[in-house]
Amino acid sequence: WASKLSNGYFALACADSTGHGVPGAIMSILNISSLEKAIETQTEPHLILNETRKIIIDRLKKDGSQKGGKDGMDCTLLVFDASHTHLSFAAAHNPVWIVRKNENNTAELIEFKADKMPVGKHDRDFESFTNQTFKLQQNDMIYVLTDGIPDQFGGPKGKKYMHKNLKDLLISVSSEPVEIQKEKIDRSFKNWKADLEQIDDVCLIGIRI
Repeated sequence: WASKLSNGYFALACADSTGHGVPGAIMSILNISSLEKAIETQTEPHLILNETRKIIIDRLKKDGSQKGGKDGMDCTLLVFDASHTHLSFAAAHNPVWIVRKNENNTAELIEFKADKMPVGKHDRDFESFTNQTFKLQQNDMIYVLTDGIPDQFGGPKGKKYMHKNLKDLLISVSSEPVEIQKEKIDRSFKNWKADLEQIDDVCLIGIRI
């Protein structure tokens, strides 16, 4: 999901709704409509997620259960200023990774950890999401993702792919054109999975500054 905000900034969300199949599709529609409602009054990423969470919880109170539904989404919300020199973001469960070339001209990955709570009903749903900021440089690669790739079983021992392997892969391909990166990431994932069943939806977004 993406949208231009009322202050002219650009927002991009990488999200994973709870559920699969039809229930997951319905939650995706609810989550998107809740984001769109939230940006009518908010422009800061953490405030957008706070408001989105409040709307989701309120709407799911009408699901017929005693306490209301506990569905929602994991979500990373990026907001770019008009000049694309500053990034602000809030992250629910899923991290933000930025790969940049350092002084030695080698790629390094900078990790921003997520808040360990979803955008939805939770025992910490009274807490605000954290607003994080980062000054961008030309050729930075920003990566946001769901848990589909790291949680996929495969390899010679049938283990999970894990975040570490994905980080190493992204560092190794980060200098390539994004089309080539996509091909290499896709090939690595398919080779890892091999004949095993894919266990989840997969989403990985890469943005070149």
